Amino acid sequence: MTDMKLNRRQILAAGAATGIALTASQSVAAEDGPTSLKGKSVLITGCSSGFGYLGALLYAKQGAKVFATMRNLPRPEATALMDAAKKEKLDLTVLELDVLSDESVTKAVAEAEGLSGGALDVVINNAGVGTGAPVELQDMEAMQMLFDTNVMGPQRVARAALPAMRAKKSGLIMNVSSQLGRVMIPGMGLYSSTKFALESMSEQMAYELVPHGVDVTIVQPGGFPTDIWDNGNKLTAPMLERANEERKAAYPELVAGALRDGGGSTDPMDVPRAMAAVMAMAPGKRPLRLPVHPDRKPSLAINDVSAKTQVAMLGGSAFGPWVKDVNER
Repeated sequence: MTDMKLNRRQILAAGAATGIALTASQSVAAEDGPTSLKGKSVLITGCSSGFGYLGALLYAKQGAKVFATMRNLPRPEATALMDAAKKEKLDLTVLELDVLSDESVTKAVAEAEGLSGGALDVVINNAGVGTGAPVELQDMEAMQMLFDTNVMGPQRVARAALPAMRAKKSGLIMNVSSQLGRVMIPGMGLYSSTKFALESMSEQMAYELVPHGVDVTIVQPGGFPTDIWDNGNKLTAPMLERANEERKAAYPELVAGALRDGGGSTDPMDVPRAMAAVMAMAPGKRPLRLPVHPDRKPSLAINDVSAKTQVAMLGGSAFGPWVKDVNER
C-alpha cells in the first residue's frame, strides 16, 4: 500500500459518508434567532478556546450568569475572555478549574454556587483532548490522560454539581461528546473509546436523574476548526516519539496521518448556538442527544436505534418510566 497522509478534510469526508441527511424533526436547529437564558447560571469547563470560549460569551450575551473555567490561571486566554466580556458588560466570571483534580473541581463548583446563590442551572462538560495514531501506539501514559480528561473529568464535575441540583430538583448537565462517540475512524487512537464511554455514562445518568428533575443532554459535534486539532498534535507528537520503531512500522499510513491539520470551513458557533437552544427548552423536554454539524450526521441513525432498543429492553421493567421519559422526548 502506498504512503498517504489522512488530513482533516479526508477524515470528515469519511465520517460524512457513513451518515444520513438531517431532517428538521431530527435535531435542534442551530439558529441565529434570539435565545433568552436570562436568570440561568451556567458553568463551563475548557473555556480557553473553541466551543467553551465561544459559548461562554454567547450564553452571557443571552442573559446567563456564566462561570467560564480553565486551568493554569493566570493565562492570556482568560484575560482575553474577561476583556471581551467587560467590553460588552456581560455577567461572566473566569474561575480556575482543572478537570484532572478533585480538589480543583470541588473548589470551583463551590465558588460558582456561592456566587450564583445556590445550585447551578447548567453545567457544561466541554473540556476534552484527543490523540491520533493507531490504538497499539497509544501507550499507558496517553491512555490515562485521555480517559482521565474525557471521562473522569466530566464525572468529577457532575459529582460536584449534582447534590445542589438534586436538592433543588432542577438542572441540566450537558456533556460534549462527538460524532466519534457513535462511529469511529481508523487512526484516531483511543479518542472514540473515551467518547463512547462518555456517551454511556451520560445516558445512564440521564435515566437515574429523572426522579430528581435533572436533565442530561449529550452533545455530538462533527468536525469543526477549533484548537482541539493543534492541541491533539501536541499530545500525539511526543507519544509517537515514545513508540518503538517496530510498532510504528506496522502502521505506516496511519502513522503518517497521525498529525492532522485543523482546516475546514464549518462554523464553530453552530455548537454553542444549538446548546443554547436546548438550555432554553422546558425542563423534562430536552433531548438526550444533540447532533450538530451542517453536513451529514452519522450518529442520527444510531441514536434512533439505541433509543428504541433501550425502550424495548427496559420499557416494561421497573425502570421503564425513566427510560421512556428520556428516550421518547
